[in-house]
Amino acid sequence: MTKLLLSIHVLASILVVGPIAVAASMFPRYARRTAGDDGHSVGATVLLHRICSGYAIVGVAVPVFGIATGAQLGVLTDAWLLTSIVLTTIAAAILALAILPGQERMIESAEAAADGTGTGTGDGADTKRAAARLAGLTGVFNLLWAVVVVLMIVRPGSTTGA
Repeated sequence: MTKLLLSIHVLASILVVGPIAVAASMFPRYARRTAGDDGHSVGATVLLHRICSGYAIVGVAVPVFGIATGAQLGVLTDAWLLTSIVLTTIAAAILALAILPGQERMIESAEAAADGTGTGTGDGADTKRAAARLAGLTGVFNLLWAVVVVLMIVRPGSTTGA
């Protein structure tokens, strides 16, 4: 049972967190292009946001199967796992409370500008600042996941010697 849980946890991590990390990283670049664009970049940002938000919902499986695996292995109280849980929680909060809402605001702003109903300055400065902020948040999100992956591989105190 442990091997099954661990396999599902690792597969979910790769197949769910990976696309979020890539799509969220690409979003700011396309969002910067939306100022004065013909609509192609707006469509790309909508698609990237859908990937991020859709996979975020499915992403709940990653910690669920991770905790189940940790329980099976009897390591739920180990410092490396507790640290991973805290970092995962912080990453999820950044995604849910900052990245996804930031993407939504940028898409709404770009769509309003394309419709001619926007109230921006017209120079794209607001869009560039918002895109830079999202890029920074996404970098932190990705860094947190990288640290979690390293903790999962190294597992201080592991009996595997890895």
